[in-house]
Amino acid sequence: MNFKKIGVIGGGTMGQGIAEMLAAKGLDVMLVEKTEERLDYSYDMIETSLDKQLEKWAITQAEKKLILGRIQKVTHFAELSSCDMVIETIIEDLEAKQKVFHQLDQVCPSHIILASNTSTLSLTELASSTMYPERVIGMHFIYPVAKVDLVEIVRGLKTSDKTFEDTKAFVDEVVEKKGVMIYESPGFVTSRLICLLINEAMHVLQEGVASPQDIDDAMRIGYQFQYGPLEMADRFGLDSVQAALERMFREYGELKYRPSTILKKMVRAGQLGMKSGEGFFKYDKDGDRI
Repeated sequence: MNFKKIGVIGGGTMGQGIAEMLAAKGLDVMLVEKTEERLDYSYDMIETSLDKQLEKWAITQAEKKLILGRIQKVTHFAELSSCDMVIETIIEDLEAKQKVFHQLDQVCPSHIILASNTSTLSLTELASSTMYPERVIGMHFIYPVAKVDLVEIVRGLKTSDKTFEDTKAFVDEVVEKKGVMIYESPGFVTSRLICLLINEAMHVLQEGVASPQDIDDAMRIGYQFQYGPLEMADRFGLDSVQAALERMFREYGELKYRPSTILKKMVRAGQLGMKSGEGFFKYDKDGDRI
């Protein structure tokens, strides 16, 4: 299948990263958000990301202009009918995602692949809200999208071989990342393992073993992580981490997945990490640590 135009639904951190990465690979992108205000904000954040690369001489002004020129701002699903694939990146809420897939099913021809960037939810359940469940698949990108060369390709119960093969070819050959096939399981591989690390780091903090900075430094420097587990949680969104842990706790019934007390307290207080400006660390409006 020849992929030229990709729809990206959701202009949050992951949606921005995916849209920017696809446009940088030469693909036309239709970025969708609920309102024009949120759409403008997402577009501005992508431009900010490109400006940072420009400052480091990683791209030229002409390349920045080309990338932005390939991203089209869209507020109506009907415009996605011309896409070769649509990637959903909204919040980790099953009902919200099912509603999106149901709407996509109404406007996208049956040959268009419908992918979800979900990190924990069931692709089989998402696909059940469509008339063509065989074309629904998981494409879980890892944050930060541009720098992590891995995508979990998750098969639901009814995902067809053709959908998987076309998606694998898209990941490997078009966006030039390593696609690993995952059979549906709560948390898949990456979220299941990284959420446990993050949760344990919070237990270590709660027990007073070390400060947030020292915990992160120990893992970042000692094990060559790009970010320590607590900053990782801030960047994922503490509410998203809690939701993922709670879902895995329900599915597996094992205490190791139960969210730490400090995580639940911070979410209740609205300290959600980078998206709110404060989590375990503080961040400016561009998402940089203060």
